[in-house]
This record gives sequence, C-alpha cells and structure tokens, in this order.
Amino acid sequence: MKAVKKKAAAPKQKRLLIVDDHPMMREGLSQLIAGDSDLVLCGEAKNTAEALDAIARLSPDLVLADISLPDRNGLELIKDALALQPELKILAISMHDEAFYAERVLRAGARGYIMKHEGGQRIADAIRQVLEGRVYVSDNISAKILNQFSGRRSDAGRSSVQGLSDREFEVFQLIGGGKSTRDIAGHLRLSVKTVEVHRLNIKNKLALKTSSELIREAVRWVESQGAAE
Repeated sequence: MKAVKKKAAAPKQKRLLIVDDHPMMREGLSQLIAGDSDLVLCGEAKNTAEALDAIARLSPDLVLADISLPDRNGLELIKDALALQPELKILAISMHDEAFYAERVLRAGARGYIMKHEGGQRIADAIRQVLEGRVYVSDNISAKILNQFSGRRSDAGRSSVQGLSDREFEVFQLIGGGKSTRDIAGHLRLSVKTVEVHRLNIKNKLALKTSSELIREAVRWVESQGAAE
C-alpha cells in the first residue's frame, strides 16, 4: 500500500502591532505588512496607553513603535511593554536621529532601531531580522557600538544631552515643550520634589547655572528636533 505523504504545515504568521500617532505612517506600515504572507497585522495603537492595552490583549510577536508619542515617552513604553511580556520583540521606527536615540532604545530593551526615511524595503529587512532573533541597527550605529566595546569609545563628540538618564531626558524634553515643574509632575506621575531633583541634575550635567538657561537650552533642543522632522 502506497504511503500518503502528509502536507507540510504552513508556517505560522507572525503577529505585528503598530504603535504610531500618525495615521499615514500606520497605513504605510499596514500595507508593508500585508505584502508579506508570513506577517499579519494584529492591531494598531496611537499612544502608549492603547499600546499597553493591545499588548496585554493581543500578545503580538513584534511591536513596531514610534518613540515620539503624545502621552508618554516611547522609551518608557518599551520598558513597560517588556515588563508585561519579557520575551516581546520591539523595533523602534522613528524620524529622530539614530546617533542620539538608537543606543537609548537598545538599552531600554528594544531589538532594533530604524529611521522612517529608510523606506519600505529596509524597514521590511529590519522586521525580518528582529523576528529572527537578531538586533537591527544601521552600519554606522553598529560600528559605533563595536568601538565602545573594544575600548575605543570617545566622548569628545558626544552630545552633553546624551549624558542624561532616560527620565532626565524625558523631563528635559517636557521643559522644552513649555511645561512647568507642576505640569511635568502631573504628566509623569511624579512628585514635584522629584521633578525638581531631576531639573537640578540636568542643570549640573549640562553645566547650566540658572533655570532660565535650562529652559533656553531645552527649548533650543526641542526646536532642533522639530526642524529635523
């Protein structure tokens, strides 16, 4: 009697969640995902609150996350998402300069960083690489990280803002956005005293003497990042 060959099981589609507050970006990523038979879009979110809810409900294999979100800093989203699901893979997709943000994103626990202007094919390659368990960064960032591990780290060209912790940087951005200490405390769910300590630490790290200098520097930074968009 002739043996009947069993059909090989179709590979399970990887479930992706998009987190971005720009509808056009979400639509573009949705179309990119739809073009790959191995991938399926399981949900979308436009802020961190929606994202964390979707992660808990949908258990995606990969989150494609912008790091500039309207309610909270994307770095905090990465940390909170991994607290919910430690094995979750996250790829940050942002318009912001990778030279500043890529290392912060990786330290927060994401598996990759790619800039939005890289285009569909490169983003698709990054998605595939992260899903395969590898880390995705550009060649320039990869070389920079390797130099740091090999002991050739140079702080000479390192922006002083890069020396801020993630929380200090979040406070710094909010100062640049015109928020008062009390506003920042409410937004981050911190005490006013804690925010004041962060402000003092930021001034010390940036060698700024007064609160006015801090505000000017923060506004200049935020405006420079807006110009890059």
